[in-house]
Amino acid sequence: MSDARDDARVRRLEKRRRRDPEPDFTGWTAQQILLWAAHNGKYEEIVAEAEFHWWYTLKAVLALVFLAWILIGFYIFFAMMIRKWTTEIGVTTHRFVEKTGLFTLSTNEIALNNIEGVRVIQSFWGRMLGYGHLRIEGTGVDSIELPDIADPIAFRAAIETAKSAGFGAR
Repeated sequence: MSDARDDARVRRLEKRRRRDPEPDFTGWTAQQILLWAAHNGKYEEIVAEAEFHWWYTLKAVLALVFLAWILIGFYIFFAMMIRKWTTEIGVTTHRFVEKTGLFTLSTNEIALNNIEGVRVIQSFWGRMLGYGHLRIEGTGVDSIELPDIADPIAFRAAIETAKSAGFGAR
């Protein structure tokens, strides 16, 4: 009986998706996407946002100071800082999203119910200073590696809480 209801639900969702497809969100801000979702009955809220740790900025500044004389320092500094300035990482009530890019846009999204595991990678200094990497693994998707973020354990907890609260189910 449950399988028949699930099949009917899937057919209804596919019919609705064909009738009212989601737009291409390229170039949209997070607020515009949430406004569109609220207007179309897909209430999606931001649960948590990740921030780059100050250590990431310090590494860029150190590269600029010590390697500027051979010009590679300028390249490393601006490459790292542009990545920091143009990257948004967050968890909504439906998905994990990483959006990055200055002239081009690249997004990585995984529905919460498709996240299989979240792995925190912290060095000794990462534990002492409160930063680390996250590796998010999903079903049928390559894993997503995040850069040095502040408080990766709290961000992982936010993902797990959103998952267990049933936000990922549509």
